[in-house]
Amino acid sequence: MKGFRISVLLVSAGACLAPALATAQVTATGEYLARMDTDQDGRIALAEYQAWMGYAFERMDANRDGVLTADELPGGRGRTVSLAEHRESLAAMFRRQDVDRDGFLNARELAAPPR
Repeated sequence: MKGFRISVLLVSAGACLAPALATAQVTATGEYLARMDTDQDGRIALAEYQAWMGYAFERMDANRDGVLTADELPGGRGRTVSLAEHRESLAAMFRRQDVDRDGFLNARELAAPPR
């Protein structure tokens, strides 16, 4: 659960980066699917999900060392988190959303909150 909270924090923190992320903002599930689906096969693979959802981590990692330290986190405090930990947390969310367990997210699964 701690990893989930960190990922939610990181995704939420991305909202603070609005000018840099203006092109990433979407308003409907179909738009998310279209932007996340880099191979355009109509479904989202784990790697595509992690790449899209990892934008906040990448923007916040000022020194590009793959680790967010307290000074890189919102408010200047918090537990250090590595890119690997963040990606695993995203993978756990992906698995919870993949209701049919086919290893991909379709538009319906993408629209549903993780269980």
